[in-house]
Amino acid sequence: MVNLEWYRTFKAIYHTGTLTGAAQELLISQPNVSQHLSALEAHIGKQLFERKPRRMVPTDYGKLFYTQIIEAMDKLEQVESEFRYIRSSNLPLTCIGAPKEFFYTLLSSEIGKAPANFVFEFGLTKNLMEKLGKGKLYFVIATHCTDEKDIVYEPIREERFVLVANYNMDTDEFDHYIANGECDKAERWLCEQNWYAYSSDLAIIRRFWLENFRKRPAIKPRFIIPDFNSILKGISIGNGLTIASDYLVKELIEQKQLKEIWTGHKPATNTIYLTYDKNRATTAQIEMVRKLVQKQ
Repeated sequence: MVNLEWYRTFKAIYHTGTLTGAAQELLISQPNVSQHLSALEAHIGKQLFERKPRRMVPTDYGKLFYTQIIEAMDKLEQVESEFRYIRSSNLPLTCIGAPKEFFYTLLSSEIGKAPANFVFEFGLTKNLMEKLGKGKLYFVIATHCTDEKDIVYEPIREERFVLVANYNMDTDEFDHYIANGECDKAERWLCEQNWYAYSSDLAIIRRFWLENFRKRPAIKPRFIIPDFNSILKGISIGNGLTIASDYLVKELIEQKQLKEIWTGHKPATNTIYLTYDKNRATTAQIEMVRKLVQKQ
């Protein structure tokens, strides 16, 4: 088996160009550097450096070998550095999965105040929950819940879905139909507009439509973009409609980049949960993350 220190030594010689320089960088003796290099060359059966009087010159195979290992070595050293920092900082490491938009809008400005080192992962609730079940994540900000053993779902927010458009879009005709209870005409007007959707299954739009028109939407989105921040930015500088969570559009509405057209006859809502495995997350971690998300 190859000793990882052999790779470290090879990299140090490659970068410094001398055995002495590598020894100084690695804080080991020059004979140990020579021993590591000889062992590595014997193991792979190739000469990696040509020994010159004042410099170690990499052979062609040495250059090829360097390109093959350097990315992996850099990643390993980065991980080592991060965990050394975590250990010395005496702060717990907490891995959290969340929708990217939720993190960007509600958590990004708060995480620096929490007494922890965080690793965040973005994705859909289904995929994140699979990683929670495997122990790869400690917490998930979930948009729905299921009945799973040992998994705790704590409600943290009730999101309300609203219909929004560019602030300058002319919606007088639609407003007239809604004010007069002409739902068929209002729906027809909506179907004629340019729509932005998060996914091709129109999950959020369909939910809103079923609540207010009692049927599935007949719209054909012009743009399908799996990122609400990009959708809202596109609408704010262009034209079109979408249905999004109230917390995502609040600031853009206040800045008059978007306008809320309609909340529906019957509000379409959804509960967001803080989710964790009660057998894996510590009491201190749960309390810390709970305070972080409850600030929102």
